[in-house]
Amino acid sequence: MRKRGNLMMSSTRTGLLVAGLLAIGLFGVSSPSFALTDEIQVYTGDVAAPGIFNLTWHDNYTPSGSRSADIPGGLVDNHSLSGVTEWAYGVTPWFEAGLYLPLYAISSNHGGQLNGAKLRALFVNPDNPTSDFYYGVNFEFSFNAKHWDAEGYTGEIRPIIGYHFGPVSLTVNPIVDNSYKGLAALDFAPATRLDYTLSKQWAVALEEYDDFGELRRFQPAAQQSHQLFVTADFTGDPISIEGGIGFGLTPATDHLTLKLMLISDLNGPNSLFGAHTD
Repeated sequence: MRKRGNLMMSSTRTGLLVAGLLAIGLFGVSSPSFALTDEIQVYTGDVAAPGIFNLTWHDNYTPSGSRSADIPGGLVDNHSLSGVTEWAYGVTPWFEAGLYLPLYAISSNHGGQLNGAKLRALFVNPDNPTSDFYYGVNFEFSFNAKHWDAEGYTGEIRPIIGYHFGPVSLTVNPIVDNSYKGLAALDFAPATRLDYTLSKQWAVALEEYDDFGELRRFQPAAQQSHQLFVTADFTGDPISIEGGIGFGLTPATDHLTLKLMLISDLNGPNSLFGAHTD
């Protein structure tokens, strides 16, 4: 499912160079983040076309989850809603800039809360739309409220690697989370998606979201987070939709999570506020 508009073709290595320079300054992570999250998504190497603004609205609800907070004064997962509006802009055919604002939650123990904000820089191979093999890397910089994360400033490094096998696609995001405490403290939290395209508009997928713990020593298996989602994607104009149900696979994982994403370009052809074409 294309989540951020159509990618324009160009050959350039500048994006990869900039991405590499950013990575040098990013190493430094938070403790395993098994709690509520604002974004449950596997990145598939798509970006908005240059000059296009895109909005993705994420909402996640936990009908059955942890009844205790992971950090002092933190939010309880059980019966809580979390989400964010993700604003994106296509800068070049290989670079998309993003802003997550507001991050919010309605928790069972604290009610309505604002959780912070995030900046995002996504770099991809500009030939991804016409290649079976696709790749990229995403960087996020987070500013967190105390009830959302024990660390006020965190980050994410999200490589994107994928391959199309006809109607089937396999995408891996070997994510490392970062709170600037050294290379060994990086937290390994990969995300994987296996999807099948049913038609031009519909696809179904299995997604797994994992958190193994810090690179220097993974958590024991029972304390790791592993959650399997069954999702369905509808690609339409002007709004695309992705919905899913996630099932916890370990005692440390929320038992049941629901996710919903609404995606639309805000300008350009077939956009929410622009002219529509067939």
